[in-house]
Amino acid sequence: MKKIRVRLGQNGYDVLIGPGLLSETGRLLKDLGCNDKAVIITDPTVKNLYGISLRQSLTGNGFKTTLLEIPEGEEHKSLETAGRLYQELTDAGAERGTPVLALGGGVIGDVAGFVAATYMRGVPLVQLPTTLLAQVDSSIGGKVAVNHSQLKNKIGAFYQPRLVISDITTLQTLPPSELTSGLGEVIKYAVIRDAEFLGYLEEHLDRIKALDAGVFEHIVAVSAKIKAEVVEKDEKDTGLRNILNFGHTVGHAIETVTEFRISHGQSVAIGMMAAVLIASEMGVFENSDVVRIRKLLRRAGLMTKMPKVELGRVMSAMTHDKKVAGGKIKFVLPRAIGDVFVTDDVNMTLVEKILSRT
Repeated sequence: MKKIRVRLGQNGYDVLIGPGLLSETGRLLKDLGCNDKAVIITDPTVKNLYGISLRQSLTGNGFKTTLLEIPEGEEHKSLETAGRLYQELTDAGAERGTPVLALGGGVIGDVAGFVAATYMRGVPLVQLPTTLLAQVDSSIGGKVAVNHSQLKNKIGAFYQPRLVISDITTLQTLPPSELTSGLGEVIKYAVIRDAEFLGYLEEHLDRIKALDAGVFEHIVAVSAKIKAEVVEKDEKDTGLRNILNFGHTVGHAIETVTEFRISHGQSVAIGMMAAVLIASEMGVFENSDVVRIRKLLRRAGLMTKMPKVELGRVMSAMTHDKKVAGGKIKFVLPRAIGDVFVTDDVNMTLVEKILSRT
């Protein structure tokens, strides 16, 4: 097992990474000093895969456990879903000290986290991510949110979990599309912060696709460490943390316009490709590295070209993103692999030109 500490003073917590950790959840919650109740929030698929074993771990350690389900899909990441969960938590007798356990992927982590942050002004949150995307990204850092209309993550909060438990065994049951989507965020970390890690991914991609447990543990740990280091320096996303949005300016717009039919990881991959091409056109990024990143994305099964959508709608969606400040759209662009910068000085005609040909 690997342990990454997110150092945020009184809000600090551990990220535990390794095989078989779900069966240790009950003991780990007792070590946190949680009370004798726990509420699991999950979706039907994850419940069928891991709900029973998680409940056994909790009840075996003296927890009275309630399991709440929400349907799968980004469309259920909503205020309506949150409202239903508030009532179900009330019906279950959840108190200020009752931990909410988010068992699932990014949608579950966001909804359960938002509910934990706002129910009774905040109850303990434990993230139990079961997808690669959630383990390397969304479960760490305390961003919790729901969507509103077609606006992604528009209503949310910064609310750090008490603990993140990443059981890499769960990655063995991921559909190939979910694994591929998660790789989009993994590659993002390499490009923004760790050139050596990019080389590791190039060398070990076939073992990742073969579901090699040792490689999974390593890539989750490296990604989590990078995110932890960034969050520690900028918890509330006012400066350095913006670099984590590499690929997301265009990516979120694609998700919105396609009504989330294109996954987050795939959308971010398209956004990353657009960003490196923009940087290359601006003369700040080597074309040889553009080729290298495109090759890795394609080997991973990720998209590098715009889907068949109306370009004008994508451009318009970018103007409504929460990363817009003072009417200007922020982009994260690379100078070199492992070194990126944030700028709002990007000619939108250039952006449109790049997107029209990617």
